[in-house]
Amino acid sequence: MSYNILVTGGAGYLGSIMVPDLLADGHKVTVIDNFMFGQATLNHVCNHPNFSVVNGDIRLEEHMAPLISKADVIIPLAALVGAPLCSKDPVGAKTINHDAILMMLKLVSKEQLILMPTTNSAYGSGDKDNFCTEESPLNPISSYAVEKVAVEKELMQHPNAISFRLATVFGMSPRMRIDLLVNDFTHRAVRDGAVVLFESHFKRNFIHVRDVSKAFRHGLAKHNAMKGQIYNVGLSDANVSKKELCEAIQRQIPRFTFVEAELGKDPDQRNYIVSNEKIEATGFKPDNSLDSGISELIKGYTMLRNSRYGNV
Repeated sequence: MSYNILVTGGAGYLGSIMVPDLLADGHKVTVIDNFMFGQATLNHVCNHPNFSVVNGDIRLEEHMAPLISKADVIIPLAALVGAPLCSKDPVGAKTINHDAILMMLKLVSKEQLILMPTTNSAYGSGDKDNFCTEESPLNPISSYAVEKVAVEKELMQHPNAISFRLATVFGMSPRMRIDLLVNDFTHRAVRDGAVVLFESHFKRNFIHVRDVSKAFRHGLAKHNAMKGQIYNVGLSDANVSKKELCEAIQRQIPRFTFVEAELGKDPDQRNYIVSNEKIEATGFKPDNSLDSGISELIKGYTMLRNSRYGNV
């Protein structure tokens, strides 16, 4: 079945992978993005007759109302993502991550489907065994996680909403994010050959960016069975510590060296093992392993230059 899909923030890290996938599935896709990073990540789909794009601000009702009225499905990806960015711009974080979503929820009808990414960083450090399911108490610490928890609570009042609590995402994307943990550590291994670890025993869960797109498309295909629910989305065999992640990278880049030192603190204090059994029970299965993602990133960083300055 073909849908009219509105994707906010569709030119970002997730969207620039998901939008082409949705078009390939036969859907009509409209993207609204403010292109704050100057990205041109959807150039390759501009020739697609089912693709439309709006340069706009999701915080403005006059921008959003006409787009929402035409959509069967809304996928709100637009956000200031991650604790550091939200701490740097707390006003922007609140208006984009919280206020704009509440406005959207007031504009949608009960018949429209909403597929939304939230975050498993809201679990904090989990229970006494650091184990988390969708029923585990939430303990958001950073402003980013706090806003996502508040929005998810409102979101689940909508009868046709699905919340995907994403693990830490990794993998190459046209709108690359090197700050994400696997992407960051692999980049340091390729470029610097070394990294200094803090809280090296802290565990978290991971998921490839293409499998995030697959999870959303899975939710779209099975929305009657999945609506009104929250699902963790991660690799069940990738609940690994920072040190274990470095060891996985080192197996592919033997010269990579990592040193443990107590010199920093995770702003989300993420230290947990996450269960993904609930979404797996619906038939979802990721395609990309942590090891294959590291291999992909190594190839990507051979081509990518991360600085505007310098001659090498």
